[in-house]
Amino acid sequence: MPDFRGAALCAALTCLFLLAPVAAPAQDVELRSFDGSVTLEGNLIAYDGAYYRLATVYGPLTVAAEGVRCAGPGCPDLGSFIAEARIAGEATVAEGLLPALLAGFADSRGMVLDGPEPTSDGLAYTLLRGDGSTAARFSVAPGNSDSGFLALLNGDTDMALTLREPSEAERRADRAAAPDDPALIRRVRVIGLDALVPIVAPQNPIDAVSLPNLAQVFAGEVDNWQAFGGPDAPIALHLLDPGLGLAQSFETRILPDGEDAPSALDITRHASALDLAAAVAGDAYALGITAQSARGAARSLPLSGACGFSQTADANAVKAEDYPLTAPVYVYLAPRRLPQLVRDFLAWTETEAAERAVAEAGFVNQSLTRTPLALQGTRIANAVAAAGEEVPLEEVQRLVATLGGAERLSSTFRFDDGSIDLDAQSRASAARLAAAIERGAFDGRRLIFVGFSDGEGRAELNLRLSRRRAETVRDAVLAAAEAADPDRITFAIDAFGEAMPMACEDSDWGRAVNRRVEVWLD
Repeated sequence: MPDFRGAALCAALTCLFLLAPVAAPAQDVELRSFDGSVTLEGNLIAYDGAYYRLATVYGPLTVAAEGVRCAGPGCPDLGSFIAEARIAGEATVAEGLLPALLAGFADSRGMVLDGPEPTSDGLAYTLLRGDGSTAARFSVAPGNSDSGFLALLNGDTDMALTLREPSEAERRADRAAAPDDPALIRRVRVIGLDALVPIVAPQNPIDAVSLPNLAQVFAGEVDNWQAFGGPDAPIALHLLDPGLGLAQSFETRILPDGEDAPSALDITRHASALDLAAAVAGDAYALGITAQSARGAARSLPLSGACGFSQTADANAVKAEDYPLTAPVYVYLAPRRLPQLVRDFLAWTETEAAERAVAEAGFVNQSLTRTPLALQGTRIANAVAAAGEEVPLEEVQRLVATLGGAERLSSTFRFDDGSIDLDAQSRASAARLAAAIERGAFDGRRLIFVGFSDGEGRAELNLRLSRRRAETVRDAVLAAAEAADPDRITFAIDAFGEAMPMACEDSDWGRAVNRRVEVWLD
């Protein structure tokens, strides 16, 4: 029996049991350490470009390729190995953002992106090395969030691109199919941000619309522009196809009780966000709901509120999720190990170069921005307007005194009603903030985690809950920043409860926007 404490092969052995099997028949191979002192025999199960997966007399073992030589008929050709990945889901992302990211990654590796080439299932992109050989192939099946999750749950794709989180039914199906694997909500990345916006033609005189107004229109209760101060003309309605994540998000978040738009309503449906925007831009009496990244020549409308608050889908508002219809771009991963080059691509999507590619593709990236309190006059005006018996003016004055010399970071964290659990977007924000801390971006400064609440319930209870949420976010960021030197940065906690609302509280979405933790740099 070989001595597995031998330095070379011992260092190479890593028992990882989630390797994705690349198509390779089980064959006899022999792995030998470079000094020849240790040999391991078995049948090749998989090779992913960095690791061998072998069935041996000791059980399944994973061995790093860089520590061994391979001999035998089952050994892969290391020089010609092609990393394969299958991607399915939202066409808006698959055709708008994904190619920009693949091209940026290829350039970072001295490669060239070739494609897309039409295939029977969709499109194919190929990463070519400098000598013209193929390094990786990405097979893409553009569709919608439903098709992305279905392919992922059926094992037909490695990555699902979605503009929504999984439904409870999809989560149950995932748990039933793979009870021993990490849950679906733990196998997710956020690679960019988009926003759902109401759009009109450039010549339409309407300059803002409220979410209750939109709900009335798409519920069939209002059908003429006169109701909003416009011309006496019928409103021509445009929505995306029901299976698209943005359409589902709109109907869930805006229409009463999350119901579908009435089937009897005359709505033109579109399979493409770009097609919808083009149709609306050419009709002075049209109103559509689409992605901010694909609004084209149409004009997006700010969202107004009965209490006087207004939100526009600009980059800072979307990053901070202050805009109520922010739509994160999710990548959900299969519960198996992907080829090394594909994992490298996913890691690259978190780099500064990737953030630039996201912005150039028309989406909103997640890079941290800073905004001084002095440039947030509307927020301060909201705080003053909301002051009263529950929130005395003295508390607003304390807020201004505490944050007056600080800058608000774009990382913002939000919670469900009464909860202190972070959602997927907030977990991604925590990881990015932790990475910035590890890089020393805030050395010598003080980070203040500031909790806010909605106005439901008693003010003193909301204040305590907002402080607990701030502590939760601080702890999550510290846990993620494992390599950070705690002596180089100061962390502080504060809370102001319902003192600075971001949106009107006459709807669930308005209250959700107000339940948040902001991060300020002092």
